[in-house]
Amino acid sequence: MARRHDPGRRQRIIDAAIRVVGRKGIAGLSHRTVAAEADVPLGSTTYHFATLDELLVAALRQANEGFATVVAEHPALADPHSDLAGALAGMLGDWLAGDRTGVELEYELYLAALRRPALRPVAAEWAEDVSALLSHRTEPATARALVALMDGICLQVLLTDAPYDEEYARGALARLLG
Repeated sequence: MARRHDPGRRQRIIDAAIRVVGRKGIAGLSHRTVAAEADVPLGSTTYHFATLDELLVAALRQANEGFATVVAEHPALADPHSDLAGALAGMLGDWLAGDRTGVELEYELYLAALRRPALRPVAAEWAEDVSALLSHRTEPATARALVALMDGICLQVLLTDAPYDEEYARGALARLLG
């Protein structure tokens, strides 16, 4: 039987892995569950991703693009006179008010780096990328502190089911910005 050309298969496998983790958590991820979700042969998942860590790296890298893209495209980064704290607090609010499952998934993948060293460089890339974007408006040390504060606020909202308080976030971010 001739091999069918399927250039989108790798991406479908990554998308399927994200859906599996979204439904079952990282503990529910296996080559078999991803192959079934992507509707591809089991061998396709192991061909494209020899290990589950390789698949998780690809999934985390894709998930990380979400918030970083929102920050990169926001006009407040280009306007030195805009209220950066207000813009960041608004972005966090929009992100947390959107698809909660997607936000939880991003953090589950991000925090998986605690136990899976292969994920640590990708998790660090996210913080570095957002810090680099914010460095256009403030010095690098403050940009890193802003990322840490935004991470902390998001984790508190996700872990406590407390409603997001945009005014609190704006005030805290403004204090960091001086």
